[in-house]
Amino acid sequence: MSHDLVSPIRLVVLISGNGSNLQAIIDDITNNNLPAKIVAVISNKADAYGLERAKKAGIEQRVLSHKDFSNRNQYDLALKELIDGYQPDLIILAGFMRILSNEFVEHYLHKMMNIHPSLLPKYKGLNTHQRALDAGDKEHGCSVHFVTPELDDGPVILQATVEIKENDTAESLAARVHEQEHRIYPQAIRMFAEKK
Repeated sequence: MSHDLVSPIRLVVLISGNGSNLQAIIDDITNNNLPAKIVAVISNKADAYGLERAKKAGIEQRVLSHKDFSNRNQYDLALKELIDGYQPDLIILAGFMRILSNEFVEHYLHKMMNIHPSLLPKYKGLNTHQRALDAGDKEHGCSVHFVTPELDDGPVILQATVEIKENDTAESLAARVHEQEHRIYPQAIRMFAEKK
């Protein structure tokens, strides 16, 4: 393997909350399963627990609150400048609860990943677990995809499937889907790092 393939890629992770997917990525890097380095974790909420996770792992944390900006474009512009300062190879959306402007997404086309709790193209948007149950689906899951201007519509990189059980609730289903998210998100980043 040439040195290019194994030199760690630079990641910027965007979060709004708990950061459990962030933790899964940190753990994979720590265990040398993932040739990557998280250069910054950026949150739009100062109280996001994911910032605490970043701090414990010795990763730089930044807060850029959307409340400090009068509109989405101004926020996205500031966010873009902040991200570009870290010169990342890949931007990871890990529970970042903001719809991003088209200009922002275009700027990072093929360089920004998201994880969505459904087997895309099914159930774009919110409440995916309940929607899968309501539809009487036999299986559900999660998808890692590249971000494009259309919501939850970019090329799918990896998917994981979970079986829906008779007594499942949205919560029990979500818990099993989360386990799979934590498994396939680092895997997808590794594929990107290894230019798969």
